[in-house]
Amino acid sequence: MTEKRPVDLVIFGGKLVSVDAVQDGAIAIDQGRVVAVGELSQLPASRERIDATGLHILPGAIDVHVHFREPGFAHKETWTSATQAAAVGGVTTIFDMPNTNPPTASAAAVNQKLEIASRQAIVDFGVYGLIGETCLDQIEPMVAAGAIAFKLYMGSENPLVPCPPDGAILDAFEILARLGIRCTVHAENTPVLQWRGDRLIRSGRTDAAAHLEQHADVATIEAVSRTGIFAEWTGCKVHIAHESSRHSLPHIRFAKQRGVDMTVETCPHYLLLSTDDGARVGANFMRVKPPVREPGHAEPLWEALRDGTIDMISTDHAPHLVEEKNLPSIWDCAPGFPGVETSMRLMLTAVAQGRMSVCDYVRMACAAPAKAFGLWPHKGSLAVGSDADIVLVDLQRTSRISAATLHSIGNATPFDGFETIGLPMRTLVRGRTVALNGKPVSMPGWGRNVAPLRQ
Repeated sequence: MTEKRPVDLVIFGGKLVSVDAVQDGAIAIDQGRVVAVGELSQLPASRERIDATGLHILPGAIDVHVHFREPGFAHKETWTSATQAAAVGGVTTIFDMPNTNPPTASAAAVNQKLEIASRQAIVDFGVYGLIGETCLDQIEPMVAAGAIAFKLYMGSENPLVPCPPDGAILDAFEILARLGIRCTVHAENTPVLQWRGDRLIRSGRTDAAAHLEQHADVATIEAVSRTGIFAEWTGCKVHIAHESSRHSLPHIRFAKQRGVDMTVETCPHYLLLSTDDGARVGANFMRVKPPVREPGHAEPLWEALRDGTIDMISTDHAPHLVEEKNLPSIWDCAPGFPGVETSMRLMLTAVAQGRMSVCDYVRMACAAPAKAFGLWPHKGSLAVGSDADIVLVDLQRTSRISAATLHSIGNATPFDGFETIGLPMRTLVRGRTVALNGKPVSMPGWGRNVAPLRQ
């Protein structure tokens, strides 16, 4: 009888975390996949072993909302720097948004971005195609080229990705419904944003409060409701990006109760910050779209995240240089923050504080995004047959977030100086270690496009 060859890797000694339980166990990996889970004595021999004693073994986090800036804005971030940051942060799969230059609005643009990513990335990735008035005929070619999903900027002041008219949105939703592909929506009302923004600028307002006044809650509520109605009418699967307002939650619940296939994300900056943090970092520094709002929104968002009204955590990773965030006029300050390197640390701190369990975190950061975007069970799980995307986490390790040590080029984070409890110690993508003890260790080019997994 021929003796079986050893598998590539066994990780033992740690506690395996799923959406349902935390249990002692070991995990065997071969050719990038999980091949066995159980007691160490029951697993096959391996060429390599990793002792995870004292650590928790989680599926890699999936961040379905990042802006990795290439092509067009490499001075803020590159796919190399961004995926290194993701790997150090325990994020093993990301989806990149289409507001680059050129926008990802054609099959050629999808191919261009996939080529850039394939050369540089050390974690797996998906690429969004753009929903625009002039590129509806490119939706199917973009899918064929390898787009994972589509992005609709229902609230946009960016000339690269203008908001299409409602008729075009309905047409796009009908096409996506037929293809079975989800559309992520920046749900704000563009005419409200433009009207209020113009009025505030004409009046001479340049303060941070003017940005919040422009992005009034009602602009979000209306767009969330309209998204739900259009999705219900067409059968399109939709995903609400970066939910920031407690006032949207009843409308999200109503859409879900009606059977709309709507998933929703929120971000750490909406859960952990408010306008009060402007006194700490600078009011203009806090600019992001949609805005970090007044005190009173975070706790309802936490409750919605725990009860499933909000399905998942993303980051809206949007790196900018410090000098782009500290300008006298709010209208000149770049909106957004880096997030892929700090999100897991911040959310594990919430676990340590009792806001949720580590199983809840796996549901929000791993399983839910994989299920929503057609990657389950290849991603987001430690089950046999899944990709070996794994993070070894020390839930007791305390540390301090330092902007200066982040791997993103645009490292202007509002979480600089935050004390955290829980730290990713080792990140594996398809069985290969890509980050170890806070340092990226993989050569660029290991990451691959995950869109074929959907099909």
